[in-house]
Amino acid sequence: MPHQITKFWKLHAYSILIVLGCTLFYAVFAFDLDREDFPKLLGLFAALFFFHYKLIQFEKWNFKFLLVAGILFRLVFLFVEPNLSQDFYRFIWDGELIKNGINPYIHLPNQLILQENLPIANAPELFAGMGDLSAKHYSNYPPINQLIFTIAAMLGGGSILGSIITMRLTIILADIGILYFGRKLLQNLNRSNHMAFWYFLNPLVVVELTGNLHFEGVMLFFFVWSLYLIAINKWVWGAPVYALSIMVKLVPILFLPLFLKYFGFKKSVLFYILVGATCIILLLPFYSQVFINNYSETVGLWFSNFEFNAGIYNGVKKIAVNYFDAKPWELIKIYGKVIAISVIIGTLLIAFLRKNQNYNVLITSMLIVLSSYYFLSSTVHPWYIVFLLVLSIFTRYQFAMIWSFTAVLSYYAYSNSDYIENLWLLAIEYILVFGFLIYELIGKGEKKLHFFKK
Repeated sequence: MPHQITKFWKLHAYSILIVLGCTLFYAVFAFDLDREDFPKLLGLFAALFFFHYKLIQFEKWNFKFLLVAGILFRLVFLFVEPNLSQDFYRFIWDGELIKNGINPYIHLPNQLILQENLPIANAPELFAGMGDLSAKHYSNYPPINQLIFTIAAMLGGGSILGSIITMRLTIILADIGILYFGRKLLQNLNRSNHMAFWYFLNPLVVVELTGNLHFEGVMLFFFVWSLYLIAINKWVWGAPVYALSIMVKLVPILFLPLFLKYFGFKKSVLFYILVGATCIILLLPFYSQVFINNYSETVGLWFSNFEFNAGIYNGVKKIAVNYFDAKPWELIKIYGKVIAISVIIGTLLIAFLRKNQNYNVLITSMLIVLSSYYFLSSTVHPWYIVFLLVLSIFTRYQFAMIWSFTAVLSYYAYSNSDYIENLWLLAIEYILVFGFLIYELIGKGEKKLHFFKK
């Protein structure tokens, strides 16, 4: 046994040191970082990004080693509250509501908190933690998300930390599931299955999903599982699984038109019916006369009220305000409507003009649609990039990897009490991303710009 340990150390000494170093950095992230301390946050993230690259480079064929490392990094966060996001307070609030038979889609937190004997554990702390913006809006989290929140509230036993641990373990298990089905899908596409570790070990994924409790990973687990089922011609099972993905986060709805050419008309109709029926079944327990109106209004806010880490929108805003005297609060409402329509039209064009009968082309089309949406959007939180990161590992494009690093520059906004963004930092973020994307399109492997050629 000592001989085996010595041999293992000699073979993997650098990798072990990298894992220990990353574990220490993640511990600092979890236990000793205020989001106002932007230089420290940026330094930690840059170091983790570099070391995760080296770790995969050294051990890319050692599945067990990288799996254990990825799980270890996540477990560092298990018993601590998120320090870069306050969304978890609303998650637990919604879970407590459902646990007590209250529909989170038809009751506002800032109204419920006024009631005497409100049957919610830690109600004052949860209400204060979620912030004024969340407190005055109905919940916008789909039913599968709500189910997880409810389970967390039940298993948490009235403890905020207990609920956090339950949600965190769910996210960790989802990431392991993404790794499992991602590797199988990569093999089906004749790509190296170690590419899945570019997701599993990415610092943005570890920090934003496990650390900050964002549920993109759960959505992506069902999404990647569904893509695998579709790839092996089990689309009848893949359809309800795809619906589960939508019912965690709505984003996969964007891709539904793209399946039209892949399946053909008859199969597509059946696929859409199965997806739609599953979604309706999951929504039924929450249905009421005001549900649709409340939910659509809340979701609509993302197109017409919020702005954060925007790319093209910031350029449009700068020109419109400085040269055309546009009012920012009016501009974003108009811009949001235009972008929503543009994304729908663009998706339909890609659905009909690209040869999505080919599965590789289909996934690349998904990457094009989602990238275009994020480039145009007025709100791009760093954890949104995780979806692009997953899609990219199944294609030849890696600009999402660059974006998963540069997106951390947007956290500068949290370093000041007014949450004012630094447009120079955002410019650097998007110049690097657009620059690398252009390089991939015209200088690396692709000789022409041909999004609509294949």
